[in-house]
Amino acid sequence: MAGYKILQAVKQGIYVLKFIGEIRLNLCSTLDNLVESITQDPEFKTVVIDLTETEIIDSTTLGLLAKIAMAAQKRSNFLPTMISTNPDITRIITSMGFDKIFIIVREPASRIEELEEIPVLRASEQDVRDKVLDAHRVLMGLNSRNREEFKNLVRALECEEPG
Repeated sequence: MAGYKILQAVKQGIYVLKFIGEIRLNLCSTLDNLVESITQDPEFKTVVIDLTETEIIDSTTLGLLAKIAMAAQKRSNFLPTMISTNPDITRIITSMGFDKIFIIVREPASRIEELEEIPVLRASEQDVRDKVLDAHRVLMGLNSRNREEFKNLVRALECEEPG
């Protein structure tokens, strides 16, 4: 069995995404594709991100989740919701400033039905680098701590850009 899974449900423009296991860089193309399809859905209103079964989440993933949160807020003027019952995950997301762009719930959702697994996409090294760069730029825009934390990584990735 794979060490990760992304589940999705949607009803009346409200998306529910559940992340299970280790959510890392290898899923950035899948997540970026998911963010694009959700934010381009004319019915999209908001998103609920369930991290109750997430064991590890990296900064690239967090940048993509920040991107969808900002799109949801722009679309409906409501903060999207993030559910995190793992104190380590909650500490990471709050340190990244996610309490400013999500309502963070520390109790598990009572019942989430009709979730379908999202197929994982393959990506080239260049696609992954581009998505990592974009995700970290989004994180840097959230607060000065993130700007300082990721400036060297972003600078290094920008130096690798072709052309």
